[in-house]
Amino acid sequence: MSPQGPPTDPEPRQLHPLPRGLVELYGLMAVLFVLVPEWMAGGALFGFRDGRQGSELPVPSGAWRRLPELRLATMGLGDLRRLARHQGISGYACLNREGLTERLLLQMRQRSSEVRDLL
Repeated sequence: MSPQGPPTDPEPRQLHPLPRGLVELYGLMAVLFVLVPEWMAGGALFGFRDGRQGSELPVPSGAWRRLPELRLATMGLGDLRRLARHQGISGYACLNREGLTERLLLQMRQRSSEVRDLL
């Protein structure tokens, strides 16, 4: 057996470019099927904002201060474990993200109820 290299083509493949009209047609279709509906949806959503009265969503920063679930959802696993260590939760290293989040939320709820009981 003699070592042979990879087979080589005697002639390189000849690629045939698409006709210019077909390329322009694809470009027009992309604009019509993707960009125009996006523009229309954005305009419609912006128009709905003017008709609402008293149903504005809360400012995200306010909701993030009130709801610990939002803060924990944005944290990485390393940050969650550091928080668990700081909070004194035992066995946090073997927990996955969901379990660790549940334990942290449970402890936060217990501490907030203890504070309410003191008041």
